[in-house]
Amino acid sequence: MARHHYRCPLRWADMDAFGHVNNVVFLRYLEEARIDFMFRLAPGEGSESFTGGSVVARHEIDYKLPLVHRHEPVLIESWVTRIGAASLTIRYEVKDEATEDTPETVYVRAETVVVPYNLAEGRPRRITAEERHFLEKYLDTPDQAPGRASGAAEGRIAA
Repeated sequence: MARHHYRCPLRWADMDAFGHVNNVVFLRYLEEARIDFMFRLAPGEGSESFTGGSVVARHEIDYKLPLVHRHEPVLIESWVTRIGAASLTIRYEVKDEATEDTPETVYVRAETVVVPYNLAEGRPRRITAEERHFLEKYLDTPDQAPGRASGAAEGRIAA
């Protein structure tokens, strides 16, 4: 199973009064990674995949550790956990990768339910065969939803 990697720069304005990245800003980070995954990496030159529009039906975010501003971007790893007839679920981890000197640090675990949308008709649409083929490369079965993962209630919350 492949995972999509997006390096997201942190902006000074992302911080809140408590000196760390504000919880709402993480939704923007997830959006940037999702757009990069679904639109920039859509299959084929001239492909219409994912370009007709999509809407977010649901977000779930588990804040694990505060993230403070620094010059290095944060890694957002994303993959698909479910492909339905007219929706898909994308799982994310916002993190720093492990190095020789430090273990992996996960700041956020999240998932988003996305519904392809026909903008001209103003209604949801089915996932095309081309889109399904692309998404299946990133498909992994879900272990647990982000908020239900073990250790989710450790009390380390970013405000």
